[in-house]
Amino acid sequence: MKKFLTLAIIICAIAFRAAALTVGQQADSAYNKENYREAIALYLQSISEEGKSSTAYYNLGNAYFRNDNLGKAVLSYERALKLDPANKDARQNLDFVKSRIQDRPEDDTSFFTALHRGTVSSFHPDTWAWIAFAVFLLLAGSAALYMFSNNVLLRKTGFFGGAVLLFIFIYVITVAADAAATARSHESAVVITPSTQLSSAPRAARTSSDKVVTIHEGTRVEIIDSVATPDDPVSPKWYEVKINNSTRAWLRASDVERI
Repeated sequence: MKKFLTLAIIICAIAFRAAALTVGQQADSAYNKENYREAIALYLQSISEEGKSSTAYYNLGNAYFRNDNLGKAVLSYERALKLDPANKDARQNLDFVKSRIQDRPEDDTSFFTALHRGTVSSFHPDTWAWIAFAVFLLLAGSAALYMFSNNVLLRKTGFFGGAVLLFIFIYVITVAADAAATARSHESAVVITPSTQLSSAPRAARTSSDKVVTIHEGTRVEIIDSVATPDDPVSPKWYEVKINNSTRAWLRASDVERI
């Protein structure tokens, strides 16, 4: 009888401890035990119940990668970076997974455009707003130095320094606005199926004149337009997408998921 009571107490203690863990902690435990499918389900439940976070999506991406689901891994890392562009672990893992995917479209953007995008994605929009505020204070200080100082050297410093700071302030404001727009945008998407077909029209290929190109999971696309096709047996909705600045085509909406 005593052994039975002891066993019952141990079982109750284990059950209480498991119940005391948050869903996210349970997901971490499943991941550490290499039970990646269970970890994925628990991370998704954690995001749904406990809220979105860059860390949660990063962990989810790791679980998807370990489960050989590269498309979902890319999607999760992209979502982690959207919430926190400074998440270096997510960025490193994203770059690694992208090196493993089958399709790596050539980036035909100009050097300055790519540089600007990299600058925009380096910090959270709120961080850029604070940087803009700090630059504005420096600009105000330079203006005050120019207007109220009696020293010629200090006035010149205030004038030329203010001119440089004005340019920096305008650019930082632009970057902050672009970062905020990027954070709110849901036009980027990732292919989550093993493969999908790019078509020249919003329908499955019917004749040899319909140009078709196959792309694979993990490929990132930008959604330009969408069209409903309720009579289409293949897909009730199609997206017009852009892979780079020169490639535009249509694909099934069900084959991608928005970031």
